[in-house]
Amino acid sequence: MTDPSNEAAISVVNLRVSYGEREILHGITFDVHRGETMVILGGSGSGKSTLLRTLVGLEKPTSGEVWIQGANIAEISDREMDSIRKKIGMSFQGSALFGSMTVGENVALPLREHTDLEESTIRVMVRIKLGQVGLGNFEDYMPSELSGGMKKRAAVARALAMDPEILFFDEPSAGLDPIIAAGLDELILELKRAYAITIVVVTHELASAFLIADRMVYVDRGHIVALGTKDEFQASDHPRVRQFLDRRPEPEVVQELDYLQMLTADRKSKRT
Repeated sequence: MTDPSNEAAISVVNLRVSYGEREILHGITFDVHRGETMVILGGSGSGKSTLLRTLVGLEKPTSGEVWIQGANIAEISDREMDSIRKKIGMSFQGSALFGSMTVGENVALPLREHTDLEESTIRVMVRIKLGQVGLGNFEDYMPSELSGGMKKRAAVARALAMDPEILFFDEPSAGLDPIIAAGLDELILELKRAYAITIVVVTHELASAFLIADRMVYVDRGHIVALGTKDEFQASDHPRVRQFLDRRPEPEVVQELDYLQMLTADRKSKRT
C-alpha cells in the first residue's frame, strides 16, 4: 500500500483505538498538510491525547491507518517505527527532561543514541539547538535549576535535535503563566517560519490555538466534530464547538453550582 495523500505529512484514515473493551477513538479521518500547523482541540477525556500518542507510535490502533513519511505506522514493525521516529520530534507536556542530566546532555541524547556523529559535532549542534530556543547559555544547567518555561524550551531543543520533518507538542502552555505561554507560542511560530516544518499541537488553550494554528480539529468523545481554519471555527454553529469556544459548562456542572449556591444561601439565612 502507498500513502493515500502525497500532499499530506500525516494522513489518518478511519482510526479506531481501544483500551480493553472501551473504544476511545471512533473512526477518525483527517490529513495534516505539509508545512502547516494543525492544532488538536478538545476537552478533558475527549480523546485528543490518545490521538497524539497514536500519531507518534506510542499507541497501536485497533483498526484504521496512520500514514507518516509514506508508511502506515499501524502495520509496520518496531524497527521500521524507530526509523520513522528519527524524522519526528516530540515535546511532552511535562517536558520529560532527565533530571540526572544537564540540559545539554538532554538535548544531545537523541544524537548520541541515533547517529554516529563525533562528540565535538554533537556539542556544536547542542549549542545551536539551545540557541534557537533562547537557552544559549544554559547548556551546563540541571533541569532543576530551570523555570517551567525554560524546561519547556529545553524540551523543544531536544525535540529539534534530529532536525525532524514533523514536530509534535503536547499541551505546550500547560502550567505556564500567560506571558511565558505567549513566548512559547512565538517560539512555535518562529520554528515554522525558519524551517517550514509540519507542526501538530494538542492543547485546550484557545488563545494559543488561535495564534499558532493554520487549521484546527476539534475532538469530542472520540469523534471529530469540526475541522477547518480559525475563521471557520469561529463561525461554527456546532453545539459542542460553540460550548467550547464560549466556555459554557456542562448542564450537570451548572446544576451542581446551583445546588451549592442554594446551600450557601440557606446557611446565611439561618445565621441571620
